[in-house]
Amino acid sequence: MAAPQTGLARGAPPDTEDTRTAEKARHRSNARVIKPPRWLKATTIAAGLLPLAYLIYAFASDYYLHTRHFGSNPIKAMEHYTGDWNLRFLALCLAITPAIRLTRQGWLIPYRRIFGLLAFLYISCHLTIYFVLDVELQWGDLVADVIKRKYITLGMIGFLLLVPLALTSTKASIRRLGAKRWNALHRTVYVAAVLGTTHFWMSVKRDITDPLIFAVIFTVLLGYRVLIARDARGKRQPVSR
Repeated sequence: MAAPQTGLARGAPPDTEDTRTAEKARHRSNARVIKPPRWLKATTIAAGLLPLAYLIYAFASDYYLHTRHFGSNPIKAMEHYTGDWNLRFLALCLAITPAIRLTRQGWLIPYRRIFGLLAFLYISCHLTIYFVLDVELQWGDLVADVIKRKYITLGMIGFLLLVPLALTSTKASIRRLGAKRWNALHRTVYVAAVLGTTHFWMSVKRDITDPLIFAVIFTVLLGYRVLIARDARGKRQPVSR
């Protein structure tokens, strides 16, 4: 969702063009730098919007043609559909940093922002479907659900944590906040991922296969960051004599 050199160990997105240049230069001697095709970024964004296109098509078809793309309970099905895609893109966003460290391909850095913004798009759709179609724009019902249902409380907190990340995903925001504060803010994406997975887990009735898969994926990705941070702190410690 975009930072200086320190952001590479923390999974933060890129800040400036200089960062990408420095990253490529630092690893040029260690790995063959791949030059991606120019169309790759646009293709990635287009592919990320395909689930939204299907959602719109299926909803329109179910509503006007009385098809059943989303089954007998389309509102719940669409909520789960958009929630799933939110977690998938969050996982892709957090997977970029390990991919960069393992492959030494600094050109991957901008894709953290792309996947982060796609994750925010789908969580926004998820909340919109819930508010418009489920509680039918009744603010009182929304507040009551947030207070009474713990899984909705956790999901709402996760959404609110992602809002400032989306709003500060630009390079101008990085310059305005400064690298240190920007990185500290964007590390809350880890908390949002945990809350989103917990929300999913608590919302399903019987089959917990999908939330369990997401829990394993996020545990691995966050555990990797803990190990990297611990290793970095160990290298900064002065050698005792």
